Amino acid sequence: MALRTVEQYKESLRDGRVVYFRGHRVEDVTKHPVIGIAVNHAAIDYAMAHQPEHRDLTVYRDPGSGDEYSRYFKIPRVSEDLLKRSELIETSTRLGRTLVVLVKEIGTDCLFALHLIAKQMDEKLGTEYLPRVRALYEHCRENDLAMAVAQTDVKGDRSRGPAEQDHPDYYVRVVDRRPGGIVVRGAKVHTSITPNANELFVIPTRNLTEADKDYAVSFCIPLNTPGLKQIASPYGAGHDSRFNHPISSRHKMMETLTIFDDVFVPNERVLMNGEWQFAGALAKTFVEFHRFTAISYKLPLLDLLTGSSLLIAEQNGIERAGHVREKLTWLISYAETVRMLTKMSAIRCTLKDGIAVPDTAAVNIAKLHFASNYHQALMHVQDLTGGLLVTGPGEEDLKNPETGKYIERYLGGAAGVSGEHRLRMINLISDLTTGDFGGYQATLAIHAEGSLEAEKLTILREYDRERVKSYARWVAGV
Repeated sequence: MALRTVEQYKESLRDGRVVYFRGHRVEDVTKHPVIGIAVNHAAIDYAMAHQPEHRDLTVYRDPGSGDEYSRYFKIPRVSEDLLKRSELIETSTRLGRTLVVLVKEIGTDCLFALHLIAKQMDEKLGTEYLPRVRALYEHCRENDLAMAVAQTDVKGDRSRGPAEQDHPDYYVRVVDRRPGGIVVRGAKVHTSITPNANELFVIPTRNLTEADKDYAVSFCIPLNTPGLKQIASPYGAGHDSRFNHPISSRHKMMETLTIFDDVFVPNERVLMNGEWQFAGALAKTFVEFHRFTAISYKLPLLDLLTGSSLLIAEQNGIERAGHVREKLTWLISYAETVRMLTKMSAIRCTLKDGIAVPDTAAVNIAKLHFASNYHQALMHVQDLTGGLLVTGPGEEDLKNPETGKYIERYLGGAAGVSGEHRLRMINLISDLTTGDFGGYQATLAIHAEGSLEAEKLTILREYDRERVKSYARWVAGV
């Protein structure tokens, strides 16, 4: 089952997993009115593999066995592998109308990081984690599984480390070690796509000390494992009009508070168990792969912001105004800078234990540039569009003959644009910038894949400062 169909993917989610939404247990996530939208969105990855126009991009053939697998599982060895991966992420996100699919992206990001860190642990500590990582990789690849990653602990008092908390379970920890495995307790937050994935990878969120060794834990479990419970966020639910909400009515990603209520993890699925020295390295390595995913999936979003701005400026008849041209030039430059940095991060990759790792500096500069300028971009787009973003009439008004004729008469735009078409464009921009979906994207820009401050610290740490300081000394003659 190397390449599953959409139906096979959906059937795999009917497994008795424990998911709560607005206080009620969800019996079947595929049929839930909200979570079902997220399932259909995630199915884009499975549909693409069977579409002739996308097959060459989505599928790769293993040179050894000749078997075909999803390209997401191709371990990058050279720059071209990373460029293809970025193109695949961008294409699937474009089909998702700017919302990343993520059911294979994030899990393989984690698997790549685990390959590297498990090897380091085995070499330095004599552990045997790498064979387990490889076995899980093959299990996920050969069964074409959807994967989620739980990294961010709920943290409690953020000025204290895990072992210093008043509440011992603010970070996921090992509470019992048995001959056949471990028992874990705690909670992770912001876990994306968890209700509609098959496997859940759990990794540390930060550097740890020896006192925190019970919190230095990583593992992989199926989403229907006993004791694993999900409380799904209701944010952004309830938009069913494709006219009023052209993106969020048909595309959604679920986020959960993921609870480990004394969950037993068998040894073969344990990937870190007390090796506190490597907790930070695993967290950091995963994030560097995942930030490359992030800057790849931001590209359709920036394209849509730019394209919508160009169209609405034309419809409003203002595209020749000097200040409008300045804003449009800014938006184009913003989008293309992120695109160029994304490609450069793949071209300038480094090889670590046979795995191509995106250039850390380029990745973080791209992510910082995107995040620190995103709200400025929203301001420009909203300024170009106008107040109808939040005061315009609805779909029902357009369909009512008594009111629709006035919408057509009074809301038309330049160059003969009809009231309906102009309202559709305004609704797209509203969904993208002012509503729940817009708020979701704006928050992701700040917090997803690491904070702005984390990106700044990484840039400062990774930059070859001695090279430029040495040059400055030579020019100064000192």
